[in-house]
Amino acid sequence: MAEDAVKRWFRRSLERPAGPRITLVDRLGCHLCLEAERTVRKVSESTGFDWERVDVDSSPELQERFGDLVPVVLVDGREVGHWTISEVSLSRALRRRQRD
Repeated sequence: MAEDAVKRWFRRSLERPAGPRITLVDRLGCHLCLEAERTVRKVSESTGFDWERVDVDSSPELQERFGDLVPVVLVDGREVGHWTISEVSLSRALRRRQRD
């Protein structure tokens, strides 16, 4: 069942929504993840774009792809940064995706 959820998440991350989709891949108890969440939340509020959180430990596939890199921030399924992410770099990535 968890694998189906991961497949749906990967498929959704490749689909083209009306606006850029921000995804925070994080882990419970991760202090860098809390900082990344604050950054993502702030940029989301200022731009009006929604974001979602995905627990890296929810599937072996996510652990394999992102396990040592959390937190990871994706825009439309493309990695913007990992470990630390700035408001500036996330905002730039969102603007680039809007132009594409």
